[in-house]
Amino acid sequence: MSDLLYSEVEEDLRASVRDLFTDRAPASAVLARTESAEPYDLKLWRTLAGELGAAGLAVPEELGGHGASARELAVVLEEAGRAVAPVPLLGSAVLATSALLACDTGEAVVAELLRALASGERTGALAVPLSTWPGAAFPETVQVRDGVLNGRMGLVADASVADVLIVPASGPDGPALYAVDGATFAEATSLDLTRRLADVTLENVPGRLLAGPERAAEALERALLTGAGLLASEQVGIAQWCLDETVAYVKQRYQFGRPVGSFQALKHRLADLYLEVVSARATARNVADALANGTDDLGIAVAVAQSACAAIAVHAAEEAIQLHGGIGMTWEHPAHLYLKRAKSDELALGTPGRHRAALAGLVDLPL
Repeated sequence: MSDLLYSEVEEDLRASVRDLFTDRAPASAVLARTESAEPYDLKLWRTLAGELGAAGLAVPEELGGHGASARELAVVLEEAGRAVAPVPLLGSAVLATSALLACDTGEAVVAELLRALASGERTGALAVPLSTWPGAAFPETVQVRDGVLNGRMGLVADASVADVLIVPASGPDGPALYAVDGATFAEATSLDLTRRLADVTLENVPGRLLAGPERAAEALERALLTGAGLLASEQVGIAQWCLDETVAYVKQRYQFGRPVGSFQALKHRLADLYLEVVSARATARNVADALANGTDDLGIAVAVAQSACAAIAVHAAEEAIQLHGGIGMTWEHPAHLYLKRAKSDELALGTPGRHRAALAGLVDLPL
């Protein structure tokens, strides 16, 4: 049985990533960036991806990565959630990289792209709507003929800052995955101000084949499973920040001559939230370990994690806003960023209801 506790290496990685986000992405800076023309902090991303090596954690050393695993990448996702960091971590280091790793890495084009993404030299995105869930049908909105792609994908995460898109396309021979460098983007209105969505249009754009009919659907499914599984760790980071900040606030906010945190009703609410966060962390660690070790129960682990963690992150953010009182309702306080990220994550890569339905099928439980 695997040890789900954090290893010393994972804790050291956490400390490095947290120090970076504390220094380069404090709440005031993230808030200011949401109102600027550059919502993503690409300098921060290059430091995180290249200098700290976060983008290549799950990539084998022979392909330019660090040969770690999903466990280490999950720790980075936790810290990114805790900071609502405006970086394309999910789109590039998780979704795009996972899709490439599920292709034939012996192919030159796949290996070349993996090296570029792992080093932080390039940024990628998986060109599917962020709401796409594991088990969904292969998308058919992009058509390919003779290596030229035409079509449209809506609401793609991190697409507007991606150098390369991993595009699922349908052609005469069946489904395929292509790498595309030239596409037209239109920013979509996103609830989450720190993770932008874009509509992608391809008009006679040449692509490089990554996987043909025999492997494309499997690679896409693996990317979606990995993304949904690791998103649980980001949701844990969101929930933990909300809990920590709220506990700190009610300790120093006085009413009727005493800290509001001393009132029994608030103690009970925060104790209940603490138990939820602990539960969410356990399920997130379990799915990260399942991804790292390739267990047969991966689908179950992903469904359990997303069924639980998505709702817990939203609840934690709602409690943070309410228990902060008036200041929690203002734009100047960062709590709204966490609620927006949590709610957007709840809809990303499958809703909790979608994952519960999948779980019922996996364990032969009649709906």
